[in-house]
Amino acid sequence: MTLKRFFFSFVPAYLSALVMAPVMAFAQEARETAEKIFGQPVPMQMNLQEPVTDIHADVVWFHNMLLIVITAITLLVMGLLLYVMVRFRKSKNPTPSTTTHNTVIEVIWTLVPVLILIVIAIPSFRLLYKHNNVADAEMTIKATGFQWYWGYEYPDHGNFSFMSYMVPDEDLQPGQPRLLQTDTEMVIPVDTKIRLQVTAADVIHSLAMPSFGVKKDAVPGRLNEIWFEVNREGVYYGQCSEICGTGHAFMPITVRVVSKDAFEEWVMQAQDEYADTMPVNATTGFALYQQ
Repeated sequence: MTLKRFFFSFVPAYLSALVMAPVMAFAQEARETAEKIFGQPVPMQMNLQEPVTDIHADVVWFHNMLLIVITAITLLVMGLLLYVMVRFRKSKNPTPSTTTHNTVIEVIWTLVPVLILIVIAIPSFRLLYKHNNVADAEMTIKATGFQWYWGYEYPDHGNFSFMSYMVPDEDLQPGQPRLLQTDTEMVIPVDTKIRLQVTAADVIHSLAMPSFGVKKDAVPGRLNEIWFEVNREGVYYGQCSEICGTGHAFMPITVRVVSKDAFEEWVMQAQDEYADTMPVNATTGFALYQQ
């Protein structure tokens, strides 16, 4: 092997391995951290958050399926480009072909994308239908977006309501994530199908819970619905994902999932604690609940 060939074959591979080694080590550490932390993003996270609902499990499956399809298409197109660049280069073909049409190729490049879209469409439509099928919900919670915080109402449990504000950095307790922890958490029972009604009192917001696989716009004067059924107890975090003003980055969502018995105990305490509060109203709530 000549020195030139050695340089152009071994040195790039060695440098790539040298650069990628710490990156892969950091990614491995991030994956181990992600296995211990649920319901919030972690550094160097390479995938979606760990699913705790059937909806999000379907979303993850669909995402991985699309990743395979996209990767296959990319490799195919790259391979075709490389083949054309090598096979039909000027030195190889000093006299270019004058072919303008090829019926077989034209049929293939028309039918194959159609078939790919059909394969993608079937699970996509099924997932969309599942997202919007709120029938047989066991309880209802109403979430109202304000500038810049969320309000929650429990109409099935005494119609009490409360506001949920982000905890400032200086007041965070150990283990509470910055910009994600709220002073009052939405509490829900585990293994319970919950209908979440979403609206807004001022501008358009968007309630997003990555671990649940749900996201729904909060539009003033409109009541949107989404559902989820969490199968694991814990604390999960989300945020407003619609640019809604200067405080957009500071209106997080904190959901605590507890056992059904613990939820009933919390409801009894919440009914007493929030007995004097008025239900959140999408048209007047903004004026009533300003800090």
